[in-house]
Amino acid sequence: MKILVLNCGSSSIKYQLLAMPEATELANGIVEKIGLTGAFLKTKDKDGNKVILEGDIMDHKIGIEYILGVLKSEKYGVVKELNEIDAIGHRVVHGGEAFKDSALIDESVLAEIEKCIDLAPLHNPPNLLGVRSMMELLPEAPQVAVFDTAFHQSMPAHAYMYAIPYELYKKYGIRRYGFHGTSHKYVSRRACEILGLDYSKAKIITCHLGGGASVAAVDGGKSVDTSMGLTPVEGMIMGTRAGDLDLGVLTFIMKKEDISVNTANTLINKRSGVLGITGISSDMRDIELEAFEKGNDRAQLALDMYDYRIKKYIGAYAVAMGGVDAIVFTGGVGENGDATREGVCRGLEFMGVDFDHEINKSFRAEEKVITKPGSKVTVMVVPTNEELVIAEDTYRLSEQVLSVSS
Repeated sequence: MKILVLNCGSSSIKYQLLAMPEATELANGIVEKIGLTGAFLKTKDKDGNKVILEGDIMDHKIGIEYILGVLKSEKYGVVKELNEIDAIGHRVVHGGEAFKDSALIDESVLAEIEKCIDLAPLHNPPNLLGVRSMMELLPEAPQVAVFDTAFHQSMPAHAYMYAIPYELYKKYGIRRYGFHGTSHKYVSRRACEILGLDYSKAKIITCHLGGGASVAAVDGGKSVDTSMGLTPVEGMIMGTRAGDLDLGVLTFIMKKEDISVNTANTLINKRSGVLGITGISSDMRDIELEAFEKGNDRAQLALDMYDYRIKKYIGAYAVAMGGVDAIVFTGGVGENGDATREGVCRGLEFMGVDFDHEINKSFRAEEKVITKPGSKVTVMVVPTNEELVIAEDTYRLSEQVLSVSS
């Protein structure tokens, strides 16, 4: 079965075509600058060389038409006819409390996704545009929504509730939802496969560190807590997001600076995090360069704060689960940032972490154990593969539909 995975952002569409259940990647790429001057599709040719195809891509439907055209093209294509694409899996950021699992898409599912727009106004609308475009372009193919929030729906109420008037939870669904669920699910499961642990019994802490960042406690294959909340702002210090913040700080700033709710939202989402601390960049590579090579004190402060926040969550989740078998790093920073991994693990010896500094510095973006043999707690790197999780769920849910129709 050939499954097309789509991840539609506000001005981009990431895609991957996989053969399932073999999980063989047939094609991948990204459409960027949708609706803007200089829009393009980036992919690879049959020899693995990077290809940039520019065009007037004014909306998501045209972007998806470009993708389908490339997949079918004589020069770059991997299918002869579009009906060879058996099903489509969509990343959908927010499923609220309605979805504890991925779902075959119909009008009732779309209606529930639309209800969650207030909870994810930047993400759910483009996700929906991708779904509706594919319903027009390949109407016979089953479509599946795979939710970032679904994996965390196993959290107990004492972990996901906020200490606000209960009526506000009932009225607006204000609670912790968590994000990066497909990533936390994949790397926690894959870590257990590598280490030979029983996933149904293991206690895993997963650290997804990138432009956005979150930590999750996975106990027996289920998320029992995670650092992001109602929105992706809570938790870790991120590239431009503030992470955990005293609510009084925000109201204090709003009053002193006389700014609106929208401006305050921009402040904590776009101008804070390591960018706000350093005034330099939201990219950890730039900040490390400033700190290590130029001795920039603010850059070093940002790195120290970043590592410390992650370390606090690791400690908290180890206590919450009553122990930990493995700590897993993933995401762009987690997979490539040896300095970050070392900074986070420094001082965790009391937990039984025997960190291997040499191995930690010797690789990038590989599956690798970075603790010494005999370490009570294993620390490792597992590159994430959210597209595979989406393809697996799409295969699982669409297989029954396709077998019935045939």
